[in-house]
Amino acid sequence: MATAELIRVRLDAEQDVFVLRRLGRAAAELAGLEPQDQIRVATALSEAGREVFGPGAYAVISLADRHLLITFDHAHQEDLTRSEGLTLAGRLVDEITLDKGSVTLGKRLQPRLRPAPVAEVRARLAQLSPVTALDELREQNRELAGTLEDVMRLNAELQETNSGVLAMYNQLSDELEETNRGVVALYAELDEKSSLLRESYEARNRFWATVSHELRTPLNSVIGLVRLLIGPGGDPMTEEQAHQVRLIGSSTETLLEIVSELLDMAKAESGRLDPQPSHVDLARMAEQLGVTLRPTSERVGVELRHEVAPEVHELYVDEGMLLRILRNLLSNALKFTEAGEVRLSAHLDVARDEAVITVTDTGIGISGEHLNRVFEDFYQVPNSLQVRSRGTGLGLPYARRLAEALGGTLELTSQEGEGTTATLSLPHYGGPPELARVLIADDDEVFRAASRRMLYGFATDVDEAADGAAALELMAAAPPDVVLVDLLMPRMDGHALLQRMSEDDRLSHIPVVVVTIAPQRAPRDMVVLSKHGLRREELLQAIRRARGGTA
Repeated sequence: MATAELIRVRLDAEQDVFVLRRLGRAAAELAGLEPQDQIRVATALSEAGREVFGPGAYAVISLADRHLLITFDHAHQEDLTRSEGLTLAGRLVDEITLDKGSVTLGKRLQPRLRPAPVAEVRARLAQLSPVTALDELREQNRELAGTLEDVMRLNAELQETNSGVLAMYNQLSDELEETNRGVVALYAELDEKSSLLRESYEARNRFWATVSHELRTPLNSVIGLVRLLIGPGGDPMTEEQAHQVRLIGSSTETLLEIVSELLDMAKAESGRLDPQPSHVDLARMAEQLGVTLRPTSERVGVELRHEVAPEVHELYVDEGMLLRILRNLLSNALKFTEAGEVRLSAHLDVARDEAVITVTDTGIGISGEHLNRVFEDFYQVPNSLQVRSRGTGLGLPYARRLAEALGGTLELTSQEGEGTTATLSLPHYGGPPELARVLIADDDEVFRAASRRMLYGFATDVDEAADGAAALELMAAAPPDVVLVDLLMPRMDGHALLQRMSEDDRLSHIPVVVVTIAPQRAPRDMVVLSKHGLRREELLQAIRRARGGTA
């Protein structure tokens, strides 16, 4: 609705403020406001009026867009922004706007309220006679008396409610104490079971590592003896004998591969994968894999191709781990492709600053129900080709663990009957590492994992802490080159952590990057990043700035 002026009041003297207060309350009542809101409006007007009255000052009361508006025009030259009266007035209304020479107060009208017609409001306000200070004081005393009666009534109700709450509290305390005893007993039981589970897990890893290691030696010996028998210096054998020996050698090599997978999985699960990055020629690696695996591909009538973009010809990564991942993906693709091609492609994702390597085949594909399980240990997709192929079901789980150890990800997409695409994404960094150690203090496990991937190759070691207290312990044990701090954490939040660091001479010099969902709440004297849409290059540049660099 358009603005409808109700009445205009001169504010030349202090006496006029009393008139304005009375008119403001009447206008609030006619606009449909509750009694308490009427008193708030009247008080706000008197407080604001006391600040602005003077020669030429006046106030306009009007209705506009479901608001009761009061606009003051004045000739004061001083800054009224921090005046006590206007500060209090602002708390009593919904809106306050200060401009040079004017102040506007606004009180929202609820949609259910039905104000009187504008013409009626104007007429009623015009009939109100001027009031003296004594009259206004008497009116305020009546308001105060009514308010005190309400307070006394509410106090009596509160005392009655408190009695009920106290009785309920006593009852709940007894129940809570009994529940706590049960929880303590349950925690003790869970702790015992966790210890047993941990011991069982460690025993299983020791078993696989020991058994796999002990099996490798005799298997290598068998393979060596087979090569001697069928080699140029061996005794002559019949064609059938040579065939049998070659079968022994082939089976032994297959068994050695399985044993190696088991040993590598044991290392991966125990967290003993320690990448040693170096400069790797990806194009050359793809070519070597093509030569190694081509006999197999030719035997089944499948063409093996590779295409590596110039931007990712050279990667800074653990060469052995990357080789095992790609060999595993290519072997799988060739195993389940009867016709067509298997293609290894690599390109740079500029937006995410990642090297993306895909292995795509035109094979039998994987149905949706099995696709979700291919990364489970020992799981094998049931199909006719699987029956003819030998394996442990550990290849893809192991490849994913290697990818994660390299700071990357490994995902699979597939359409049954149309083929499968494996996508390996790795941080693209030209190395060597710029930092020795980075600490991530954040209770969000997903964000810590993402940050670890972004820091791969940039930092030699990355430590993690789920709260400020744990971060302090890690920093005391091994001071990092830089710490990434989230502000919202349990136990000790980011603000408390930063305060503790500033008070400790050993920690106060450590550069800090604040990474938070609320950058506006971060300290202004620090390097601050928003978690939303954080990219790797953005994070690395922020770390360099925090350490005093110019990036």
